[in-house]
Amino acid sequence: MHCTTRNHILQNGILACLGALLFIILLTGETVMSAEEKEKLIFNFDNPAAVQQWRTIDDVVMGGVSQSAVKAGSQGSALFTGTVSLENFGGFASASSMPADYNLSGFEGIAIRVKGDGKRYKFTIKTDTAFSGFTYQAPFNTENNAWSIIKFPFKTFVPTFRGSVMDDVEPIDAQKVKSFGFLIADKQKGPFKLEIDWIKAYKK
Repeated sequence: MHCTTRNHILQNGILACLGALLFIILLTGETVMSAEEKEKLIFNFDNPAAVQQWRTIDDVVMGGVSQSAVKAGSQGSALFTGTVSLENFGGFASASSMPADYNLSGFEGIAIRVKGDGKRYKFTIKTDTAFSGFTYQAPFNTENNAWSIIKFPFKTFVPTFRGSVMDDVEPIDAQKVKSFGFLIADKQKGPFKLEIDWIKAYKK
């Protein structure tokens, strides 16, 4: 008899807590999001096929001699590697994903998990599939041989065209995101290596 009464009291307490939570949600107009709703996986390089969706564009298009490649890593990652040369007025190497319609409306920004070499890179986003279109950039530093997770709010990206900042370009429209990329420049000559684990869109 006592157990039945105790169970009844426990059930009433749980119902009361659920009712209070529902009241708070209705009062504030907020919803409780699951971990899956707070982020969207864009690239996970556990599948080597994901690496095939990336291409490199180096300063050879402008007469330089820098070289780079994107290949599968041994730990389910992608490796962006190569050598930056300052010869022939060059000095950059880049990699970008093939164009696709991502529609990241409602997300705040992009998060990446990378392991670097101590050099400075830029994460890039394009909303225009044209080769000559402008690119949104956000710089980030890496620690040598150390993994780190870096977040880039969309509002912090700077629109650029061939290395020059564009003042008359609108901020990123998350609904129009077409591709992502990595860039190394800033006269950082010599070999480089950036390992990429995943790329995700995130909400607050």
